[in-house]
Amino acid sequence: RSGKMAKSTQLIDNEVFRAYATYAAIVLLKMMLMSLITAYYRVTRKAFVNPEDTASFGKGDSAKKYLRIDPDVERVRRGHLNDLENIVPFVGIGLLYALSGPEVSTALLHFRIFTGARILHTFAYLIPLPQPGRGLSWAVGYAVTVSMAYNVLKKVFLL
Repeated sequence: RSGKMAKSTQLIDNEVFRAYATYAAIVLLKMMLMSLITAYYRVTRKAFVNPEDTASFGKGDSAKKYLRIDPDVERVRRGHLNDLENIVPFVGIGLLYALSGPEVSTALLHFRIFTGARILHTFAYLIPLPQPGRGLSWAVGYAVTVSMAYNVLKKVFLL
């Protein structure tokens, strides 16, 4: 099947597309998990940005003390923002790449490395692990997305 463009009616039978769908779903679910982790940190640190979120902690001035910035919450939010900046392009470029007819083994390598790099990046952000761990995991994932984009462009524009 390599080397041929996938037909929309055959996508579910296309091994590369199934791999793409699997790994895209994993990283999207991981990104969604970051929302829950942010909420957990907000509740456990009692650090909110919206006045209505503090209602269960009192009213008036007693609730205002919970309207604050917490460094732990902000760290999780930065990790989530980094996911948005990297996973969304992976999903779009990865789809184009999967449809461009790459070898199954090469596609799996791209998808697995990206997924592993993003999971490692999340652990490096949340624990936090010392640099350059977080930076390297970001760079590896970014390089994978660039590699897929290059391969798509090469196929489409005969670069």
